[in-house]
Amino acid sequence: MAKSVKISCITKLAILFLLITLPTILAAQGNLLVTPRRVVFDGSSRVVDVNLANTGADTARYSISFIQYRMNQDGSFQEITEPDPGQYFADRYLRFFPRSVTLAPNEAQVIKIQVANTSRLEPGEYRSHAYFRALPNVVALGEENQQTDTTQLSIQLTPIFGISIPVIVRVGTSNTTVAIEKAELKVDQDGNRFISFKFNREGNMSVYGDLIITHIAIDGTEKQIAAVNGIAVYTPGNVRNMNIPLPPDTKSELGSGKLRITYSGQSQTRPQKYAEAEINL
Repeated sequence: MAKSVKISCITKLAILFLLITLPTILAAQGNLLVTPRRVVFDGSSRVVDVNLANTGADTARYSISFIQYRMNQDGSFQEITEPDPGQYFADRYLRFFPRSVTLAPNEAQVIKIQVANTSRLEPGEYRSHAYFRALPNVVALGEENQQTDTTQLSIQLTPIFGISIPVIVRVGTSNTTVAIEKAELKVDQDGNRFISFKFNREGNMSVYGDLIITHIAIDGTEKQIAAVNGIAVYTPGNVRNMNIPLPPDTKSELGSGKLRITYSGQSQTRPQKYAEAEINL
């Protein structure tokens, strides 16, 4: 009985140590920069270059594969193996090379992703996520720490870090529209102000763009008070709930006038406006 209590205590200490050190471990393994953070094949190109850069101080190895996700209404992702109704995976139409890379500190390498065999695809959107997974360092035989006390429980935990980016294949013309609904200015229990609303997407493809919150004073003066870039609503989901915090220094401005919420596609020239809504203060 005494031995089982001893193991239980050691296990608890190991778990406590993991909880304390895990953020540091993940930061050490998470020094991978991936650009671009999103790939779309819309017929204009069949090959896209993705750049991987090791920003850490140690050499790192990464394997590359595809993974499938569902986007939930709160914007989080959930890994799945079978598509939801109306969802189509893209991985069977994609190729990438090389399939693994080793990067020295401050070294970069290009991964090529190619789309193929799409001529018979039905119109719509196909999505999978390229997954860049860190491979743990292998300790050479004989270099392991020797266990001197065989009566103690030994626990070795190796966190695995990974980054994924969506890779989308689009076939045909998009008929997608999106609306901003139920927009409200709210205050939480700590007095922090935020805007709550939901996106309502309709159509055969996803939307992706930037959000700008503008305060419009009674005299018509406009001032941008918040912005969020890279917001997506992926198929087959139709709803995404949003809560956008507002800076504390805008509290005095929020007593009058109105707020305008603008959702637009990303563009270097003239962004396409997807949706807009206003809140009277």
